[in-house]
Amino acid sequence: MTQLGLPDDIQACLFDLDGVVTKTAVVHAAAWKEMFDAFLRARDGADFRPFTEADYDEYVDGRPRADGVRSFLASRGIDLPDGDPDDPPGAKTVHGLGNRKNDLVLAKIRTNGVEAYEGTLRYLEAVRARGLRTAIVSSSANCRDVLRSIGAEHYFDVRIDGVVAAERKLPGKPHPDTFLAAAEDLGVRPAQAAVFEDALAGMDAGRAGRFGCVVGVDRVGQTDALYAHGADLVVRDLAELGGTA
Repeated sequence: MTQLGLPDDIQACLFDLDGVVTKTAVVHAAAWKEMFDAFLRARDGADFRPFTEADYDEYVDGRPRADGVRSFLASRGIDLPDGDPDDPPGAKTVHGLGNRKNDLVLAKIRTNGVEAYEGTLRYLEAVRARGLRTAIVSSSANCRDVLRSIGAEHYFDVRIDGVVAAERKLPGKPHPDTFLAAAEDLGVRPAQAAVFEDALAGMDAGRAGRFGCVVGVDRVGQTDALYAHGADLVVRDLAELGGTA
């Protein structure tokens, strides 16, 4: 293992955004709950079954927005038309619900701002100081704006986010395609790249892509689940891996 806590042959690091670099996973979770609870309450009345943390972890976290909507609705036996990507927020379509969620999360970010995990920023500095290449790999279409808001865009050589994935027609996590694209853009084989993720779907993607190391970042007490979904090691903060710039 290197001073970065990684296997010796790792040449690149691929980082998820929400929950790994920024403290926005909890903001996304709150927006999903607000959106789905309003939808379910309108559909089923006062006795509706609320959207839970377990639902977020299993069906939504880490997935592209529309995939998260489809996955959760399917778990409740609800079938909605996809609609169009520009459907108005709250339209009774997959994209309408997804757009409502995005409006909610952007409003929360505008109100409260975005914070970075300082341990991750220090680790990024150490990774880059040792000559490893870096990529941000996120399902978020707001990835670039979030990175700019915390002054962190310069930490990454490559960005594969929701916008890029749509342009390249890459399926999102739990499929490995976005991580594989990042590794290819960085000029390394998957076995030479480490994946850093907090979402179970991200663990699945790392395992499916046969990456050299899959690091689970446990912010919410789901260590066992991260290991079950393919983590090689789990930390609560990337500072635990060591590394000083």
